[in-house]
Amino acid sequence: MRTAVALGSLLVTSLLLSPGTPPGTPLPDRLADTGGGSQLITAVAPAAGSTTGRLTWWERRSGRWVAMGRAPARFGAKGLTEGATRVQGTNTTPTGLYDLPYAFGIRPAPVGTAYTYRPVREGAWWCQDNASVHYNRWVDPLPADCAPGEAEHLVGYAKQYAHALVIGFNYDRPVHGRGAGIFLHVNGKGATAGCVSVPEESMRAILRWARPERRPHIAVGTESGPLDVTRY
Repeated sequence: MRTAVALGSLLVTSLLLSPGTPPGTPLPDRLADTGGGSQLITAVAPAAGSTTGRLTWWERRSGRWVAMGRAPARFGAKGLTEGATRVQGTNTTPTGLYDLPYAFGIRPAPVGTAYTYRPVREGAWWCQDNASVHYNRWVDPLPADCAPGEAEHLVGYAKQYAHALVIGFNYDRPVHGRGAGIFLHVNGKGATAGCVSVPEESMRAILRWARPERRPHIAVGTESGPLDVTRY
């Protein structure tokens, strides 16, 4: 994970660890970039091939990053890969630093949710068709140029999409073929197809916690790479 894309600002930034940080330093303080806001989610796997790891959400308080909650996390069935070179359909979770454009869900938003929250209705799909101008976008209804077999019918994932946050991977100016529909969502039966997932109670807690005005981002990486948490 040598680079990361904060898609909300179209800025390519380094996620390399800041040099000289002492043992025990909170993980956000050891990153070269946290997105510029005062809230951050870190999703960390032991190694690139791992399908499980840990997710922590942080707040900047009085000049310090404070962990507000933690949860076990699941990643892609084929592990993690660098976001800048990811290929669609590889069942890998893209590493990097990303914004969180909006939330959605089949179930109502948890009380206290401040994010824009789109309710999932029968006509809601996520287009993943590389031939479509709607690639990597929520569509309702499904447009003619997005084949049903190349789109995800959101209402069909009652458990996973009970609640979710869109991860801004390949979102602002999508590169066709890199991947679409990367979310932070509720756990399913096992590893994901490339998303990050957590238990439902944790997803609900994150939605109650996140504040758009604090510009939360998510940083995804591994213990053996630039997001080194072996000392944390």
